[in-house]
Amino acid sequence: MRKKVELLLILLVIAGLIICSRHLTKYVLTDKVDTKKNTVVIDAGHGGSDPGKVGVNDALEKDINLEIAKKVKKLLEKKGVNVIMTRESDEALGDGSKGSRKVQDMRERVELINKSKPELTVSIHQNSFHQAEVHGAQVFYFKHSAEGEKHAGIMQEILRTVDKGNTKEPKADDTYYLLKKTETPIIIIECGFLSNPEEAEKLTTKEYQKEMAEAITDGILACLKD
Repeated sequence: MRKKVELLLILLVIAGLIICSRHLTKYVLTDKVDTKKNTVVIDAGHGGSDPGKVGVNDALEKDINLEIAKKVKKLLEKKGVNVIMTRESDEALGDGSKGSRKVQDMRERVELINKSKPELTVSIHQNSFHQAEVHGAQVFYFKHSAEGEKHAGIMQEILRTVDKGNTKEPKADDTYYLLKKTETPIIIIECGFLSNPEEAEKLTTKEYQKEMAEAITDGILACLKD
């Protein structure tokens, strides 16, 4: 009788360990999924010897991109989002040791994004056009990505609140290197036109950069919830 009781107790202990093990595994997996879902890559376009667009006021796109990107990072981190930046200073990712500096830079950005496996990547840029009156933020997405199209629509709607006169719609594209080569959803935001005197001036001010960063952050959070 005593042996039967001991055997029963041993079986109960083993069963308890198995159940605990399953719950622990489930918790660990859930934690990993949550972490992944809260990871966003913020890509500040250009940098280093690549200035990007040059504004009518001589403002450099690379500088504006970085300022807005850093503000977005801070705002997202306050919301508990894990943010990975492709750059946090005035530098390019490619040094030209493996061929074209620009090509290497783009490849390294793609490699960083793909390794990070974020739920969303937002690449921040500034636009330019030969007609000075053209203005307004616009979002681009990969032509063959339904997820990218959805995120672009959400972001574009929120960005319009910054500029009530902005009537631009999200635009599909299949030529941009970042859009073609990244393995997870990505959108490119052209925050405004440096060829437009009024918009170029606004984009160099901390106040407008903050306003733009807040809108981008709201858009990202909306995309993560969707």
